[in-house]
Amino acid sequence: MTRPGRRSSEPGQAALQLTLPFFQPPPPPPPAGRSINLEGELIGYWLRRTKRRTIGFTIDERGLGVTIPRWVTKAETEAAIREKSRWITRQLARWREQSEQRSQLATRWEAGGRVRVFGTERVLALDEQARGVTLDGDRIVVGMSPEAGAERLRNRVHGWLQEQARAYFASRVPVFSARLGKAPQRWALSSARTRWGSCTRDGSIRLNWRLIHFRTDVIDYVIAHEIAHLRELNHSARFWATVSDLFPDFETVRAELRAASDTSAAD
Repeated sequence: MTRPGRRSSEPGQAALQLTLPFFQPPPPPPPAGRSINLEGELIGYWLRRTKRRTIGFTIDERGLGVTIPRWVTKAETEAAIREKSRWITRQLARWREQSEQRSQLATRWEAGGRVRVFGTERVLALDEQARGVTLDGDRIVVGMSPEAGAERLRNRVHGWLQEQARAYFASRVPVFSARLGKAPQRWALSSARTRWGSCTRDGSIRLNWRLIHFRTDVIDYVIAHEIAHLRELNHSARFWATVSDLFPDFETVRAELRAASDTSAAD
């Protein structure tokens, strides 16, 4: 699981990322192949042998994963799993709950489906007489036939959402840049699956277009967070002081973003 402030690589530059998975379909689970009884429940798990010297556990959308040194036996592996049984069962229950929540939030790409724009749910309406995609009160009116497939509708609406995100980001990046007294070398939309934003050492910022689903204050926090990295490319006390200068109520909004994202990987 990605931890706050973890560095990763982009072409030619190290980057600090605000890592938050959001409404992305999970990868297909690997075949468990093995199972063990923990606290009265039969738990499947997948196993990977590596050169590492200790036994490691991961709980994610794929279930329980166990990474072991090449020399560890099956009996030793199962003993280690049982030793961690309370943590494992608690984390698996958490992931199941989150999976149900994600299923409820998933958009039905058809007339009547709902999409959040700036924190407000809008209803998809298909009208072949309309042109493009427009916002009409609580409706997103899409100029296409009601017979159009889900993929075409999703692609059309995603394109429109990206346009809305680009326009909003373009209006707010200069605001926070002026507060800091320093602007990014460039900024661009991101479609990353696992991060809301990133800032590289050369002063380039990327912002995930899916932020358009959140209220404007939540979006502003992420923008302020990345702009603050132009001064402090770290997550030190000085960095958070800079974020506070740019966006004084950041702690409240950050907590909300963490909760909405259902992940402990929030920055």
